[in-house]
Amino acid sequence: MKYLHTMVRVSDIDTSLDFYCNKLGLTEVRRMDSEQGRFTLIYLAAPGDEDAQLELTYNWDPEPYNEGRHFGHLAYEVDDIYETCDRLMKAGVTINRPPRDGGMAFIRSPDNISIELLQKGEHLPKQEPWASMANTGTW
Repeated sequence: MKYLHTMVRVSDIDTSLDFYCNKLGLTEVRRMDSEQGRFTLIYLAAPGDEDAQLELTYNWDPEPYNEGRHFGHLAYEVDDIYETCDRLMKAGVTINRPPRDGGMAFIRSPDNISIELLQKGEHLPKQEPWASMANTGTW
């Protein structure tokens, strides 16, 4: 058995690609438009890890998507959790659960998909402002 991808529905392709590619750092691996099915599939992956993909599904006919907390979350390992969270905050991304312990943080996509960021290897030493930062949303 081999892991292929996780699918999330998105309501705006440009906003989603800005978030996942420009801010989070994923790259587009492939794209498929289905005229008959009236949808677009965009596959993204972390650089160097193209086997584990995220499928963004955009349905051409608008429909509201509820949060669906039963989904859980996506998770990505990062080289420096503090640098990553700082870069994302400067890009306008809300850090819902800051990396207070130097090892884990949560952010949300424009479509309210919860994304866990995990420090690669050992947790980094606690540092401010992260150690005392409160949660700013649900995660």
